[in-house]
Amino acid sequence: MFLLTELGARLKEARLSKGYSLDDLQEITKIQKRYLVAIEEGNYSIMPGSFYVRAFIKQYAEAVGLEIEELLEEFKQEIPNQPKEEVAQSISQSPTRRKLNSRSTSRLLETMPKIIVALFIIVILVAIWFLYQQKAKQPGEEEENNSEIEYQQQEPTPVEPVEEEEQPEETEQPVQEEPEQPTQTISSGTIDGETTTYELSGTDTMNIRIEVSGDTWVGIRDEAGSEQIEDRVYKAGEVVEFDATANAYARIRLGDSTVAKVFINDVELQYAQKITTQNIIITLQQEEQ
Repeated sequence: MFLLTELGARLKEARLSKGYSLDDLQEITKIQKRYLVAIEEGNYSIMPGSFYVRAFIKQYAEAVGLEIEELLEEFKQEIPNQPKEEVAQSISQSPTRRKLNSRSTSRLLETMPKIIVALFIIVILVAIWFLYQQKAKQPGEEEENNSEIEYQQQEPTPVEPVEEEEQPEETEQPVQEEPEQPTQTISSGTIDGETTTYELSGTDTMNIRIEVSGDTWVGIRDEAGSEQIEDRVYKAGEVVEFDATANAYARIRLGDSTVAKVFINDVELQYAQKITTQNIIITLQQEEQ
């Protein structure tokens, strides 16, 4: 049984603040769940190599919104360094690549004069063929036939004036104006920590639509705390729709609000807070009749 290291604790805390489970993180990063558990516990011995330790930690940190370089610098004592054998191997391969590049460059320089000469010969042949075609053409005699067109003018027939009949003036009918329909309004929001409460008025419906453009946790619950949709990580392109009119209340949980847009009756909600993870409460203020 391994205890959480400081680096593992930091990563796990960030994961939980995003609302991700290990299964959610496995789906986002494509890293096997047992490796994610090993990173949180500091059990790097089961990793395929020290290179993969650093790579997996970077992917983990990026998925939960941590600063990668700052994290690696702070916990560099906990993270195993890349073996010298791997570094030496990468250095030994670089001269070979330079040799291959120099060989390909020298071959190109040797071939270039031949290509230029071939293009020059093709241009000369095309020019000779064009001149030959111009000499072979004989100018044809053009015959112009001028035909005279006579126009016969006909005298216009007199048109008798038509007397206009007086029409009774039309009386304008008063236009009945339709009563203006009330427009919905959404309050600017009351902030309490990471929760913002908005009041919806001027309407008797509350249709919620959430458009997702990146991986984020989305959940909707009623005033009693019951799930109204499937709480999970939604992918880019997915759309969540729910009619909360009957409840007149909805609590929306967004793991990453920067990749999710909330619409109320097809009107986009303007977030009162510029934070990533937040709760949004919407109450429908029904007018008394």
